[in-house]
Amino acid sequence: MNNQYSARPFIKWAGGKGQLLPQLLSAFPNKLRDDCFTYVEPFVGGGAMLFFLLQRFPNIKRAIINDVNSHLTDAYNVVKSSPDALIDNLKGFENEYKSLLKEESRKEFYLMMRKRYNSSNPGIVEHTALLIFLNKTCFNGLYRENSKGEFNVPFGRYTKPIICNEDVIYADSMLLNKYDVQIMTGDFSMTLDSVKYEKDAVFFYFDPPYRPISSTSNFNTYVKDGFDDNKQCELASFCHQLSTKYNFYWMLSNSDCSATNPQDMFFEELYHGFNIIRVQAMRSINSNAVKRGKLTELLVRNYQHQ
Repeated sequence: MNNQYSARPFIKWAGGKGQLLPQLLSAFPNKLRDDCFTYVEPFVGGGAMLFFLLQRFPNIKRAIINDVNSHLTDAYNVVKSSPDALIDNLKGFENEYKSLLKEESRKEFYLMMRKRYNSSNPGIVEHTALLIFLNKTCFNGLYRENSKGEFNVPFGRYTKPIICNEDVIYADSMLLNKYDVQIMTGDFSMTLDSVKYEKDAVFFYFDPPYRPISSTSNFNTYVKDGFDDNKQCELASFCHQLSTKYNFYWMLSNSDCSATNPQDMFFEELYHGFNIIRVQAMRSINSNAVKRGKLTELLVRNYQHQ
């Protein structure tokens, strides 16, 4: 690996934090820059923050990641334990896809692979390879499930996508094994069980499905069960518990609803008393090009930057 920081997300996920990493790093607790700590990410998604911190903080004692999407957490397990087999599968898919010269043929192949992903019962390695293939060839690199829990994103019309990036997969696998990252599947609250008796410092980073900033920007359903305001309130209660009962550090990202609607003070009220700042982000996940571009996001912390 030529690049010191070559580990990065092996899959694209809505709301990925790649572009915000410098701002998130600047908001990191200064006390944890040298002291040993445990890192917990209950909504891991593509893992941009995870791989970023693991490469820059050798004082991380252990790391715990979680997501409600079992297909995604299975993928992390495969990258961690079976990178060679995963790469072999992906190379086969990539070679077959790129051998198809007509767009209609590539679309037919994509739809066949999507059906195979949804209806067959392949082993975990092949299933992860199918997930990554679809992610690299679907429209806008979007992951979305319908009410039946089926992946339903249309074809993306890419002619030469990088389907198998073996350098990234090997770099990610190395880090996941170096820190023996614990991979969990389920509700965000279950991550507490792994650290409630921790003696060293604990840092949680929350990147949940964002609350819609308008009635037309309601994409927060990565799985068949969404993340509504009740779940946002549950998460806020969980954060309060981490502060008052366990004295853990935490930082949370979410949408800046009041920036588009000054009357919508949902998060300002929900996290009243905590440190709330705004960071600049660039979003490109929206299918409507007019709605892509710069916007602010909220960054909430239970500590001052000291």
